[in-house]
Amino acid sequence: MADLSNDQPHTAGAEYAERLRRLQGARWKQVLDVQAPYRHNLQRMTLGRTIDVGCGIGRNLAYLSPDSLGVDHNATSVGFARERGLNAITVDEYAADPDRYAGGFDALLAAHLIEHMPYDVALSILRSYLPALRPHARLVFICPQERGYRSDATHVAFADFAVLRRLARELGATPELQYSFPFPRSAGRLFIYNEFVVVSRMP
Repeated sequence: MADLSNDQPHTAGAEYAERLRRLQGARWKQVLDVQAPYRHNLQRMTLGRTIDVGCGIGRNLAYLSPDSLGVDHNATSVGFARERGLNAITVDEYAADPDRYAGGFDALLAAHLIEHMPYDVALSILRSYLPALRPHARLVFICPQERGYRSDATHVAFADFAVLRRLARELGATPELQYSFPFPRSAGRLFIYNEFVVVSRMP
């Protein structure tokens, strides 16, 4: 299994996890409920039991089926997710007993993960979780567009629709749907939270 902690040490420390929690917990974001569109976007997919690879502090995990599982290489982030009552484990905990999760998930979510590493590393990491999926499982890849990509120094590889489709195909999946969210593609150069979304299906 690929070890994300070795590939991306700058996202593995407590400081990065604290940054995520600080950004997500900003008072204005709570008051305006800025996560509502993204929450609805995930929930309308009805993904079923999902393995959320690179779950961070559980921002998306909280919106998935309650029996879903988050995995992250940052132990502090996993700790924060668990404090929220979410089902999350570290990469090392998963690797210690992968057979426990074999064939148990309807979908794999990789949201704001792929842009943090070179393409080949992302491919290797995601491939290591394929045994956890049931037949015909869906793969959901979500990455920031231009403005969002530039907003984080830990982003190292821009991943647009073409890159995400290629990644899905190399994992053995067939791309079925792609769209820009929450605004049209043209907004991605200005709006920091515009995303590429690609949904594919395994055989």
